[in-house]
Amino acid sequence: MKKLSVWILALALLVFAGGDALAIQYVTIGTGGVTGVYYPTGGAISKLINKKRKEYNLRMTVESTGGSVFNVNALMNGDIEMGVVQSDLQWQAYNGKGEWEGKPQEKLRAMFAIHPEAVTILAADDKNIRSVADLKGKIVNIGAPGTGQRVNAMDFFQAAGIDVDKDLKAEGIKPSEAASMLQDGRIDAFFYTVGHPNGSIKEAVAGARKVNFVPVDEALVAKLTADQPYYAPAMIPVAPYPGVVNKEDVPTFGVKATICTSADVPADIIYTITKEVFENIDELRDLHPALSVLTRENMLQGLSAPLHPGAEKYFKEVGLVK
Repeated sequence: MKKLSVWILALALLVFAGGDALAIQYVTIGTGGVTGVYYPTGGAISKLINKKRKEYNLRMTVESTGGSVFNVNALMNGDIEMGVVQSDLQWQAYNGKGEWEGKPQEKLRAMFAIHPEAVTILAADDKNIRSVADLKGKIVNIGAPGTGQRVNAMDFFQAAGIDVDKDLKAEGIKPSEAASMLQDGRIDAFFYTVGHPNGSIKEAVAGARKVNFVPVDEALVAKLTADQPYYAPAMIPVAPYPGVVNKEDVPTFGVKATICTSADVPADIIYTITKEVFENIDELRDLHPALSVLTRENMLQGLSAPLHPGAEKYFKEVGLVK
């Protein structure tokens, strides 16, 4: 009996000493491939929270994932608590369109937006792909299933009147693999919806095979933005890519990357994370050139799902929303 009492006392002391550890809540943020902007952005947000993990009893981890579609589904399944989602996919998921046709993801909630993302078409210069029409008959990577760039590519081809199945040979590989395949001559061009500058694009541009960005003409951009309100005109900067054939910035269209969550995630957790991010925007801006344009105001653009109550509480406190 005495021995049992000693064990109970020891267990009580252990629980008391480690009470904070037992109270820690864990949050995982789903991002994208490690070469894009999603992954380092998720890492930066995690770093901000983990600096104060003892204060908040909150610990964040970052997970490389298949991208926007994967992240939405993982959020709805409760596999992650936060995820990076393109603004167009956020709209489609909440409204039951596209990948979620007839199945609106009603528990999807928005937190805030981050960087703009340009739909980027990179082609081998020796294939003379100088316009949208020149993609016909070529081997083009439109992105892996479940990725945002595949959705954007399909929207793009539909607006351009190009039949993906008949007019070109479409591949469905990850953007991290596309750069080497373009240089090896296994594909002629690839799509990548991404913030610039980007590691995979730099890899493709730095190879022996010369490459060029394919512009999207003004009329096609106008059609895309009229048909889908979440698209907007965008420009691809050439300065970060000294090896590219283009001499001037290239017109295209794009979306915004947003941070989403689920209605099931407690409001206090989302409030804390939102507050830390908005009070440390300078640190995020310094992380990556694509994030240098962040302001408190533009971080509320491109949100089509309802705001999570935790995020909304913070925005009301600081006067960003009424």
